[in-house]
Amino acid sequence: MKLFLKGERCFSDKCAYERRSYPPGQHGQGRTKTSDYGIQLREKQKVRRMYGLLEKQFHRLFEGADRTKGVTGWNLLLMLERRLDNIIYRAGFATSRAQARQLVRHGHFQVNGKGVSIPSFQIAAGDAVTVREGSRNCQQILDSLESVQRRGVPSWLELSRERLEAVVRNFPNREELTMPIQEQLIVELYSK
Repeated sequence: MKLFLKGERCFSDKCAYERRSYPPGQHGQGRTKTSDYGIQLREKQKVRRMYGLLEKQFHRLFEGADRTKGVTGWNLLLMLERRLDNIIYRAGFATSRAQARQLVRHGHFQVNGKGVSIPSFQIAAGDAVTVREGSRNCQQILDSLESVQRRGVPSWLELSRERLEAVVRNFPNREELTMPIQEQLIVELYSK
C-alpha cells in the first residue's frame, strides 16, 4: 500500500509502489493467504511506519488510548494526530513526517511561544505552532510551504503563511481522516 513516506517523491512517477506494487525478489509475486493475525499485524505495522514510531512508543500510545474514555481505536488515531511532528507535517512545514521529526529535534518550532524539541509532544486544541524567529529563513521549511498546495492543509488546521504559524482549531472527526487505516484491527491485535 502506498504510504507517502518519501514526501514529494510519492506524488511523482518515481514512486516505488507505482513502478512495482509487489515485494522484491524472485518470490515476490507468489500468492499467499494471510491469516487473521497477519492482517492485524500488517495493519499495525503500516500505521507505525506511517507515523514513524518504534514498537515501544506505539505500544505506550495504545496503552494511553486504552486508558482514555471512549473508543480505543479512535483515541489511538487522535493521539497519533496530536503529535507535534504530525501537526507540522499536516500544516505543510515539512514534506514528510520524518523531515518534520528532524526539524522539531533541531529546535525550529515553538508551541504557544515556548521552544519544543520533542516530536511526540501532544498538542491541544487552540495551540499555536510557529517557526522560531531564527529559523524563518530555513530553506527546507520555505520549500515545503511552496509544495503544500498538492497535499492541502486539513480543515481543522489554520495556516498563516505570512507569520509562519499553524493554529489547531479543533481535532478531526473520523470522517476527516482520509488515510486508509482500520484501527479496529490494531485494537484486536493488542487485546489478544
